[in-house]
Amino acid sequence: MKQVELLESHFLSDNWYLLHKHIYSRQQSDGKVVTQTREVYDRGNGAAILLYNRQRGTVVLTRQFRLPTFLNGNPDGLLIEACAGLLDNDAPEDCIRREVMEETGYQVGAVQKVFEAYMSPGSVTEILHFFVAEYDHAGKVGAGGGVPHEGEDIEVLEMPFVQALAAIRSGEIRDGKTIMLLQYAQIHGLLPERA
Repeated sequence: MKQVELLESHFLSDNWYLLHKHIYSRQQSDGKVVTQTREVYDRGNGAAILLYNRQRGTVVLTRQFRLPTFLNGNPDGLLIEACAGLLDNDAPEDCIRREVMEETGYQVGAVQKVFEAYMSPGSVTEILHFFVAEYDHAGKVGAGGGVPHEGEDIEVLEMPFVQALAAIRSGEIRDGKTIMLLQYAQIHGLLPERA
């Protein structure tokens, strides 16, 4: 027997993205075969980026309303995040350059892919591709703020790297992808940690 066998898949919704119910059998580590049912949300894969300026010691982040956070205890629903978006059939590098321009107004040259990760593997199929790139003010060619016809209303934030790290500790930054990218920058010494 295969270790995992998909027995049935049932389409539940495509209201925003795709929601399916899957019934599968799986051989556990003790050899016992169990049948389980899970709902899985497929919203496609995405990309996220940390824009940083080594000379100034700053990073560019965004702030926008996120309904799920509001529903789960975030009083105003606003979340500070790294720039990110769905691939929409683009290569991850092309996607992230597009998202940077739409959300922040910056045009970036080289982007460096640093890792990829499943962000919520218990229920969501998404793989997120993580990037870092340097920015400078000469690359600010637009206002940013997102794409209005997509309902985006994004505030662009430039802040000192040390302030962003402190915002993780204080709970002001609670977005997983953003924390991962800021900690990557800290571990790899991309920016000085001085005030």
